[in-house]
Amino acid sequence: MNAAPERHQLLLAGGGHSHVLVLRRWLMRPRLRPPHTRITLVSRHGTALYSGLLPAVVAGLEAPEAAAIDLRRLCTLAGVTFVQAEITGLDLAARELLLAGRPPLRFDRLSLDLGAVTTTSGWSAGQAMAVKPLEPFLAWAEQRVAGEPLVIRGGGAAAVELALAFRARGMACELLLQGERLNLGSTAANRAAERLLAQAAIPIQRRAPNDAPADLACTGSRAPAWLAAAGLPVDPENGRVLTESSLAVIGHPALFASGDCGLIASDSRPPSGVWAVRAAPVLAENLRRSLAEPARPLRPWRPQARALQMLGDGGWQTGGPRALAFYGPVALGPSAWIWHWKQRIDRAFMARFAELQPMATAAMACRGCAAKLGAAPLAAALARLDPAGPRRPVEDAPVVGTAADGDLLLQSVDGFPALVDDPWLNGRLTSLHACSDLWASGAAVDSVQALVTVPAAAGGIQEELLLQTLAGVRSVLEPLGAALVGGHTLEGRDGAGLALALTVNGRVAPAAHWGKGPLRPGEALLLSRPLGSGVLFAAAMAGAAAPAWMEALLEALQRSQAPLVPLLAAHGCRACTDITGFGLLGHLGEMLEASGAGVAVELEAAAMSAWPGALELLERGFASTLAPANAAALALLEGPVRLVGGSGAGRAALAGLLIDPQTCGPLLAALPAAEAPAALAALRAAGFGAAAVVGRVVSRSGAAAASPAPGG
Repeated sequence: MNAAPERHQLLLAGGGHSHVLVLRRWLMRPRLRPPHTRITLVSRHGTALYSGLLPAVVAGLEAPEAAAIDLRRLCTLAGVTFVQAEITGLDLAARELLLAGRPPLRFDRLSLDLGAVTTTSGWSAGQAMAVKPLEPFLAWAEQRVAGEPLVIRGGGAAAVELALAFRARGMACELLLQGERLNLGSTAANRAAERLLAQAAIPIQRRAPNDAPADLACTGSRAPAWLAAAGLPVDPENGRVLTESSLAVIGHPALFASGDCGLIASDSRPPSGVWAVRAAPVLAENLRRSLAEPARPLRPWRPQARALQMLGDGGWQTGGPRALAFYGPVALGPSAWIWHWKQRIDRAFMARFAELQPMATAAMACRGCAAKLGAAPLAAALARLDPAGPRRPVEDAPVVGTAADGDLLLQSVDGFPALVDDPWLNGRLTSLHACSDLWASGAAVDSVQALVTVPAAAGGIQEELLLQTLAGVRSVLEPLGAALVGGHTLEGRDGAGLALALTVNGRVAPAAHWGKGPLRPGEALLLSRPLGSGVLFAAAMAGAAAPAWMEALLEALQRSQAPLVPLLAAHGCRACTDITGFGLLGHLGEMLEASGAGVAVELEAAAMSAWPGALELLERGFASTLAPANAAALALLEGPVRLVGGSGAGRAALAGLLIDPQTCGPLLAALPAAEAPAALAALRAAGFGAAAVVGRVVSRSGAAAASPAPGG
């Protein structure tokens, strides 16, 4: 039986500690999820940094990934849509969350857990790096080198702990205080921290002038300014959103706030990860109660009066790391056992997310271009349809007519089940993928029609999915001067999800038109970008792709390859194809099929570029669900294609790379060998830094003996 259609839209704005724990709770206990609700998490980054481990990362005691919660993976496991976007504001009247560079997201309920930004009120920040948001700070911190001086303004726990962490990295640190004393919450804590700083030879400048230069600002935090600008009730001192004890925003029962951006008006507490963690069960329950039909009374919450704080010294001394512990007026340490206690707590928190596994036991079918039908059944069906015709269409963007000015009119169709859950991003990626058929023909895109299938859901949810999808399509077309001229919509039945198909129309002058062949001996084969998107998306569905890999892949795939057309044309491109569902070998086979029996191809194994993580995943046995069908193309390596180089343990992974189905894959262009160096330089200068010459075309009679198939 299919689940009931979704009727409500819940947005979780920000990937703070409260929200990640709420998602984990709903993943582990699905019955506690809000009923009939489409849930979307919006975050600036694909990972959320756990602040408790950040000083250890800065000190070099932990790897950066040890402090990162993979939001994409968590959302995939929890059945939640992940949207990576910069939040810029809030329209309360329209119930819309405003985003940079894309349409707003509409909601029925909105939960805010955005973290905070460093405040610089009362002094001149100058060029000082802010410690919050944490992600840009961590990138900045990784560039610091031993021996470098570092002036930190601030006297709280974060400033002290980071000064000690940087000291452990061999940097000469100094603290600037606005007042006379540190501000760790108690006299005992201040004294213990001052002793620790003195032992580490970190000087303190008290009552530092407001204009004294500093490199790093750890001067307290405030909520993002757009919260107050939206008209929400906020604390005038730090801009935190004022809430009831239920975490519902005062005067706005459809909004909730927690973590560093929220403040219970009747029972305020300073920003702290401890209270953000403790708030998570209350927030999860009250979101469910608010969306119940009928709505149920919300649960009140009173946070504990005090929180245990632990402060590590970064391990700057030869005896190993130590830590202080503060609770109210009591301070303990520094000692090694407190450090081990702190590490145990921090690692246990991160393990709650690293140990999560998909609920399904069977591998999920891949989406995107990996959902393409295999070559064998396609060829067999076409052969039965027209026994006297070609085995299968050679060109993906055939000529359908001639314009009045003599230009050839081309048309292609492409589409697949949604590659990613974010409908705007899916619309953008699908459009870039579909347009590549025309770009591989040397053509310019001038119009598109769209067929959008949305799941069965309430009308408001379908409207939102359709809006975001079409906006993603237009984000590709508008820079091209192309138009979205029409289309059709369908409602998916029997649990079918979002899908998008596009008819793409374009034109090209006859002399500038490229086919898939014929290839000619003496030509070089240039690949515009790396391979491996199929295995990365497959691994991501299984929760096995590192967040940095997916971040790099999705950022790169969103780049249009339209600029390649004039660059390749200027360097004599004569034949081209785009590498999509059948993988490099499958589509290279189509080029050879269009070239006759007299040519062969030599591929350079060392020149094959893979997206970060792709080869590692292939070596670990991951593969797209279309890869087994594509494996038939490996037979080409015993015939017209010779793989030069590549041996040993990595050969099987390379074979997997050559048949990996690609979404928004590279163009494979044939051009005169003499033009290849200049063409490659032009592509790299235009920002296609991973472009590479991967092979050459030779005469079949002159080709060297074929090498064994990889892994065979």
